[in-house]
Amino acid sequence: MTEQNASATGERDVPARDVFEYALVRVVPRVERGEQFNAGVILYCRARSFVAARTHLDETRLRALDPAADVEGIRAALGAVERICAGGAAAGQAERDEAGRRFRWLIAPRSTVVQPGPVHTGLTADPGADLDRLLDLLVR
Repeated sequence: MTEQNASATGERDVPARDVFEYALVRVVPRVERGEQFNAGVILYCRARSFVAARTHLDETRLRALDPAADVEGIRAALGAVERICAGGAAAGQAERDEAGRRFRWLIAPRSTVVQPGPVHTGLTADPGADLDRLLDLLVR
């Protein structure tokens, strides 16, 4: 359908939307207690070879769950998630891994202070904007 025909019928050009997957990054200050809060989001869009993470550590929440928590250690772990997503030399051993492999490695279950949550899906025309939206909606 041409642009002229589309406007005549009331249809609009809709930006192409691709499937994406995302997981929350959770902080579990005392693993034995199981208390947790969201501290980031990892988003992967295979169609666009996009993987990125955004994190935000709420120190007030952290201190409420564990006054003796290692804030700098947790910040370092969250920073590592962002660096692994970005790839390149800062990603360490994941330096040359493709986006999907880095995402799958980051969402693998683990029993550490910084853990991934379950994977969810959606549709996106702009993975970066949706990553920021999810951070604001689910973390901040």
